[in-house]
Amino acid sequence: MKTAPIEAAEVDFGSHAAAVPRSPLYDDIYHPQAGALQQARHVFQQGNGLPGRWAGRAQFVVLESGFGLGHNFLATWQAWREDPQRCERLFFVSIEKHPLSAADLARVHAHSDLPELAAQLLAAWPPLVPNLHRRAFEGGRVQLLLAFGDIGQVLPALRLQADALYLDGFAPARNPAMWEPRVMKALAAHAAPGATAATWSAASALREHLASAGFVPRLAAGTGGKRDITLADYAPRHTLHRPPACAVAGRRAVVVGAGLAGAATAQALAQAGWQVTVLERHAAPAQEASGNPGGLFHGTVNADDGPYARLFRAAALQAHATHAEAVAQGVPGAAQGLLRLDARAGGLPALQAMLQRTGLPPGYVDVLSADAASAMAGLPLPAPAWHYPAGGWVAPAAWVQWALASPRITLRTGVPVHALRRAPASPAAWQLLDDQGQLLAEADAVVLCNAAQAQGLLAPLGHPPWPLRHTRGQVTQFAAAHTLRLPVAGDGYAIPLPGAVLCGATREAGEPGAPTLRDEDHHHNLERLQRLTGLQPAPGAPLSGRTGWRLHTDDRLPICGALPALQMPAGQRLDQARLLPREPGLFVLTALGARGLTLAPLLAQLVAAQASGAPWPLEQDLVDAIDPGRWRVRAARQATGLPADAG
Repeated sequence: MKTAPIEAAEVDFGSHAAAVPRSPLYDDIYHPQAGALQQARHVFQQGNGLPGRWAGRAQFVVLESGFGLGHNFLATWQAWREDPQRCERLFFVSIEKHPLSAADLARVHAHSDLPELAAQLLAAWPPLVPNLHRRAFEGGRVQLLLAFGDIGQVLPALRLQADALYLDGFAPARNPAMWEPRVMKALAAHAAPGATAATWSAASALREHLASAGFVPRLAAGTGGKRDITLADYAPRHTLHRPPACAVAGRRAVVVGAGLAGAATAQALAQAGWQVTVLERHAAPAQEASGNPGGLFHGTVNADDGPYARLFRAAALQAHATHAEAVAQGVPGAAQGLLRLDARAGGLPALQAMLQRTGLPPGYVDVLSADAASAMAGLPLPAPAWHYPAGGWVAPAAWVQWALASPRITLRTGVPVHALRRAPASPAAWQLLDDQGQLLAEADAVVLCNAAQAQGLLAPLGHPPWPLRHTRGQVTQFAAAHTLRLPVAGDGYAIPLPGAVLCGATREAGEPGAPTLRDEDHHHNLERLQRLTGLQPAPGAPLSGRTGWRLHTDDRLPICGALPALQMPAGQRLDQARLLPREPGLFVLTALGARGLTLAPLLAQLVAAQASGAPWPLEQDLVDAIDPGRWRVRAARQATGLPADAG
């Protein structure tokens, strides 16, 4: 998916208090004089049969074309709150090419009729970058998925089935790109059986486009001086070919492994309403690579904004929301930003030019001179830096304990899993066995988060191996009184622990062995710390540390999602990961490398969404890039002479 910098909406608020906000770009008003909430309730809620249609449902999905000022979301959220028969979970997915700046959104809702909900939306408003932005409210029971970008590009990248479509945008005559036939067909591709659509527009051309996309449109009475609006029922004449589904019928899951990946996955599934059992072979969680005293989370910048940069940006923004909540609840860490030094040729001007090309806003990343970065860090730094406001550090082991303390999670430690099989009496379920073949647990879904051991459980079933390798890493810690205010990364890193500094980490290829500490590795870490920050331990100060092994793939991307089926149907296309049939109820999240704290929260939400049949919080091409079957796809493409990583 090609990305372009997001341009914030320009809003003309008028010269008097009763003026309706207007878009100079489209020369149209955002809502009628009668009021945005009235339009939201009459056109979009009543037009889609809400709240009645979501009564008793486990989940209900709304897809909106045009977030605008946010009134439709707030009105729908309020209706959900007030309805005793509401669905268990409401997903509201909205696309917006020109989102409001945080300042303009605050101005719009300064005198909101729904002040509590508007305040929560404002507090959760993301930086304006081209990503999907998942925001959870009501303990995760209401979820907003904001998709910033052009609707023609965004829609094909989404994975969801919508029960109600809110077709909202500036008038077709003012903004025809949002209403053209290909957009209506792309919306229909995401419509669930029995879906409905509603829009304030009564244009005859729009009804024709809806009809050609598989809807049955009709006119209905408008409101606020609008004579007619358009409603539609989704009733396609032909069955659409959709990518294979990953959803599981039941809601019992077993997660194997209680490190960062396993704890995040268990938490995400529990938040989605699953009963989760976590099996950990060690006597306590976070005993391997997730047990370091501290770790970093932050995004990255790439000149072409390719899949790697987009994935880590999306992951970092989700990580910040998750880790900030954990820190607020007592987990050691800080989520107030991170500095990454960059001493590339060209210095500060080169970094500024690169940032300008990407169009990324300071809410996500900014470039600071060495002096400005030094002032922010609290000590002299030798080079300019990228500043990530949504970066920080957290203690991984404490974070794992926090995540596993979520309701609906049962942790069982000292339980090695030796085999995985389909349940003989219930092929829809999975069983996990010990070394004597005795049953440890049975569930509707299994998620393997046990690093390289996941491959050992899959191999006997016939799943091909992944190209994995380990790197050994050692961190160094020493007590110190210091002025370092933010974590600093670059060639190595420095984390300001309370009363101490943590630095590292070494990187050495090799298979896991005894976790012994090496003096030469401490020396290497301290040399890099000196170059990075000037900090050093006092002469003779004792050094402590920890050794762990990180797991990587050959392409340095994680492995995440539903496992491809072992047996493919005759004639099955293998050249696109999204087309591969899936092994029902079997998922994996592993090979997070050195970026587990950044990647785990978002990728765990992806696994939970796949298993639950909820909207995916990541674009389809990024899901393809981390798919467990991507090597099979590459082999198929190479066999036919196609580029290995295309499609």
